[in-house]
Amino acid sequence: MRMVTGLSVLVLGAGGVGHAVVTNLENGIDRIDPFKDMKNRPRGGNGMNLLLVGTDGRDRISQEEKQEYRLGGTPCHCTDTIMLVHLSADRKRASVVSLPRDSYAEIPEHRDRTTGEQHSAHPVKLNAAYAEGGPNLTVRTVEHMTGVKIDHYLEVDFTSFMKTVDSLGGVKICTTRPLKDSYTGLDLAPGTHELNGGQALQYVRSRHIDGAADLGRMQRQQKFLASLIERATSSGVLLNPVKFRDVASTMLSSVRADKGFGTEQMLELGQAMRGFSPASSEFASVPMGNVSYPVNGIGSTVKWDEAKSEKLFRALREDRPLAPARAGRPKAETVDVDPRQVRVQVYNGTPKTGLGRTVDAALRATGFDTTRAPLNGEPRSVEHTLISYDPRWDRSAKSLAAALPGAELRAVPGQGATMRVTAGADFEAVRQVRAEETDDGRFDTVTGDQVACP
Repeated sequence: MRMVTGLSVLVLGAGGVGHAVVTNLENGIDRIDPFKDMKNRPRGGNGMNLLLVGTDGRDRISQEEKQEYRLGGTPCHCTDTIMLVHLSADRKRASVVSLPRDSYAEIPEHRDRTTGEQHSAHPVKLNAAYAEGGPNLTVRTVEHMTGVKIDHYLEVDFTSFMKTVDSLGGVKICTTRPLKDSYTGLDLAPGTHELNGGQALQYVRSRHIDGAADLGRMQRQQKFLASLIERATSSGVLLNPVKFRDVASTMLSSVRADKGFGTEQMLELGQAMRGFSPASSEFASVPMGNVSYPVNGIGSTVKWDEAKSEKLFRALREDRPLAPARAGRPKAETVDVDPRQVRVQVYNGTPKTGLGRTVDAALRATGFDTTRAPLNGEPRSVEHTLISYDPRWDRSAKSLAAALPGAELRAVPGQGATMRVTAGADFEAVRQVRAEETDDGRFDTVTGDQVACP
């Protein structure tokens, strides 16, 4: 997570600045095609999924910095950190799932990017997928393991991480106990610390502080990312074009991204997430079954808990929160028919531009199978939101009505299975609904405001 965190913040904040600024920044990104010739991919779900990959590249770090922050040795040119980030369809939540680099993985058939040798499918540690087949094989492997379709790929290295933290003026980290790792040089006393880029790199790289190894490291990475988001959002950098340009140009100078992630995508995300805060983010790690699973020729790997992992990734595919419901947050209403089984076509029944898209996105965010192509209704202003439905699907209509409080229900025989929602002038918001209560908290998820320094 350490190298990708800065980029995460910049992506979320891009909408606070002008189109021209972001366009100029985009021109400095190194473009790749991690999705080339990919077939039999998972079905896309609601929201957006980004695979954020951090490599151990350190070519542009000075010799003095390498010595001070224990960055010696030869880089393996492999993925040091892999995160799956899900941005909800309503752009109000970011779910960050850490994938342990030592995870047991079975990579698909591929051609070695270095030797050109053809390899059949075989077991490896997850971070080896990048070494053998680069971004393309990494994406294929993660999609195969999670069943989650990756929409965008972003990759950064040590250098950009350190410079980004420094450009933000450092990051505040709190600890209740001493943190010392002779491998990275980390040495923090209990209390609150302001870390510069090199010190932050030590903090998130450390694996030898206690017996928790990678699990402890991932927890520290989550605390770091929450603190970085807090610093970026509270300092005003995301809304100040000059500050944003300076921070973003530092970060993006060493970023690699897929060809489809450009100016429009950055602005769309940023504009939708101007109110983003640490509380808007939630962090989880893949549930582990065996943290020392032996594999011949590979060594000890981390084997995921298949049942719990499948539940976690299903929640991402269905655009559901991972963190347990908290006091003050509206609780989803239980309905008779699963929203995923309810097909909806949205119409804008008012002169208000964009209302149809707003309603479509909100219904999709709570699970309904919308067409994602809202239409304009009749050329007149509809006062009350209307749900038209075929009486044969009355239970589905009632579930949809629960998400649109106050909407009028109108039976239309012969309409078919697709519900029709005409958004009226009285539309305010979509209420969260779901078919059944879930066992919240099963993913050991925390939100950013729970782990950032007070």
